[in-house]
Amino acid sequence: SASRAPRVPFRFGETKGEPLFWFVASQRPSPGMSGVWRFLRLLKQRFIGPGSEYVGIDHFGNKYYRIPQHKTWAGQNIKERRIVKAVSLQEYQYESGAIPTEWEAWMKKRRNNAPTLEECIQNKNCRKEMKAKVEDLGEKSKLLQAKDREEGLEVGPLPTQITGHASASNYRKPERSEDPVSTANTFQPGAWMPADHKK
Repeated sequence: SASRAPRVPFRFGETKGEPLFWFVASQRPSPGMSGVWRFLRLLKQRFIGPGSEYVGIDHFGNKYYRIPQHKTWAGQNIKERRIVKAVSLQEYQYESGAIPTEWEAWMKKRRNNAPTLEECIQNKNCRKEMKAKVEDLGEKSKLLQAKDREEGLEVGPLPTQITGHASASNYRKPERSEDPVSTANTFQPGAWMPADHKK
C-alpha cells in the first residue's frame, strides 16, 4: 500500500471545555477539504495577517520577500513590508552596499517591480567596465603630465598681479622734494585793458 502523509488531529476553539469541532489535517488535504483550508487561511489573515511572499534572489544568494498591505482584525491598515534574508549578514549587521543597488532601491520602495537576476548581473558588469575605463583614463592623464614635465611643456599657474592699495609695499606718505618749485621767474601776468564803455 502507498505510504500516506502523517495525519495530525487539529482542534479549533472550545465551548465549555469541549472542542467546537474536530477534524484531521494532513499535509495533502483532499479536494473536499479545500473549503476548510480556505476558511482557516482567511482566519489567519484576519487575525495574524498574510504571510510573506517570495519575490526573488540576487547573485549573492540573498532572498527577498514581501508582506502585502492588509487590515488587522481591528481595522488598522498595515502598509506593505519588504524583507531581505541575507545569507551572511544579520539584520543588525546590514550596511549600505551590502546588497545590490537594484534590490536596495526595491527595498526602499523607490521602484515597484523587483529586479531580475539578469538585470543585476548586467548592471554589475556595466559598472565594472565603467570603473575600469575611468581608472585607465586617470593613468593616461598621469603619463601625459609626466611627459610634459620632462619636455618642459607643462605650463604652471601664472602669477597673479594685484593692483591697488593692497598691493602697495610701502604705506608711508610720499616724501616732499628738497628742491623748491617756483614759477616766479617764468610767470608773466597778462595785460589787462579796461573795456571802453560808451556813455
